[in-house]
This record gives sequence, C-alpha cells and structure tokens, in this order.
Amino acid sequence: MSDQPQPVSPDLYTEEYFLTACEGYEAFLQSDGENLSRRLAAAFALAAVEPGMNVLDVACGRGEIVRHCARLGAHAYGFDYAHAAIKLSRALLSKEKDALPGTAAVVQADAKRFPFPSKAFDRVLMFDIVEHLHPWELHTALQEARRVLKDDGRLIIHTAPNVWYDRYAYPVVRRVRTLMGQGAAYPADPRRFLVEHNQDVHVNEQSMLSLKRVLRQAGFDSHVWLDSPPQDRRENIVLDTLRAALFRWPPFRWFFEREVFAIAEKRAVS
Repeated sequence: MSDQPQPVSPDLYTEEYFLTACEGYEAFLQSDGENLSRRLAAAFALAAVEPGMNVLDVACGRGEIVRHCARLGAHAYGFDYAHAAIKLSRALLSKEKDALPGTAAVVQADAKRFPFPSKAFDRVLMFDIVEHLHPWELHTALQEARRVLKDDGRLIIHTAPNVWYDRYAYPVVRRVRTLMGQGAAYPADPRRFLVEHNQDVHVNEQSMLSLKRVLRQAGFDSHVWLDSPPQDRRENIVLDTLRAALFRWPPFRWFFEREVFAIAEKRAVS
C-alpha cells in the first residue's frame, strides 16, 4: 500500500469541524440534533428505516442519524474514526438513552474495516463520507459494506459535490460571477467554495457515472441520480431562466446538479 495516497488524517476532523463545516451542522446546532439538514433528511428518507431493522451509519459524525434510527425503533450502530465524532455522538445519545425505543451505540473504527459481523445489517448508510476516501479506500469500504449487509439489505449513499460540477460547470459559473463583480465569493479551487475546510478533507468527489462504476466494481447493483438544493435566488430574468434550464434539462443538469445519491443492493454471485 506504500504507493497509495495516505488517508486523510483524523486530526483534521475536530469538534470545530463537525460544528462549523460538516454537512448539517447548522440544523444540528439550531435544534440540538432534533432536525436534519435538507441533504441529510433527503438521504435518510431513502433508507426507509423501520422498527426492528439493524442499521449501520458509516462515519456517524455527530450522531444525529444514529439517534433518528433508534427513535424509529431500529437497532442503530454508528462508527467514525475521528475521536471528536465519537465524543459528540455519545454526548448526543446520552441525552435520551433510556427513552429511545430502539438501540443506539457508536464505536471508533476505520471505514476500511467495519467492526461488525457479516450479513448483520438491513441498511448501511454512507452519508457524506465517499468524498473523504481515496479510491482504494472507497473500494475497500464498499466491499466491507457489502460484507455486513444482509442479502436483501440496502446501501444508501449521499455524496457531494458532483465532480462534473467542480471540473466543468464551476469554472463557467466563476467566470460569470467574476464579470458580475462577485468573484471574491468564488475561489479558484472549487473545494474552497462555501466550505474552505473541504480543500483539506475532500479527496475523491464522484459523478453519477463514476459512483455507479465503483459500486459495480464492489459487487453492487445500483440506482444513482443527481439532485441539488432548491435554487431560490432571484436576480434577473435572464439568470433565473438560464439557471432553471441548466438544472432541469439534460445534458446540462448532469454538470450543474451538485449532489449524488445512490441506492444499492448486493449483486447476486452467479
């Protein structure tokens, strides 16, 4: 493995990161973990968690997904390799550990070696972790997800940004915004756009096609699609019309939609 890029250091995932940069932090702080961000809520809804299910949250972060699963009566487990994440998760879960109808527990572990037995889970959730794993790490993590899933289980993925946006659409957007006098808000490195910390921890953004490919290589059949936050800005009729077209019409939307979702199932071995 010496020729492989080294994993992102867990030291970069501090409590400050989880509370000021990690997806969903605003909703978490505003509601003490009661509410999920739009992205996390959309991804969580895809899991269709039911009472009695065994659910695994990979890279559980602050722990709100584990708690939401347990509130639905599921046996929910999470792990993260950042000490700060485990500390935050356990603090959140301790607030109502005796009142949860389901199970909620977290452990510190690496995404390349899930500390759970094979065929143990009905759902494996990978929300906003794919982009933090180098390709060789992601392949190993997906193989581990396949191992711990029951034969009829499902893997749910959310990852952002769509790498085609960063590579092809963002430079165009930046040029237009610069001509409009707004260039200061659009740094040259798209990984610094909105969340500057991402330039240190994002190493493997995906497109719709690449995510489907890596899932197939790991033994999954999948449905992969793109989505975006609602474009509620109102600027002028030309920009508003152009934005509506770019986010709705193929092939433009393949480049301008910023989020990638997937539902995957274990491919039967022939």
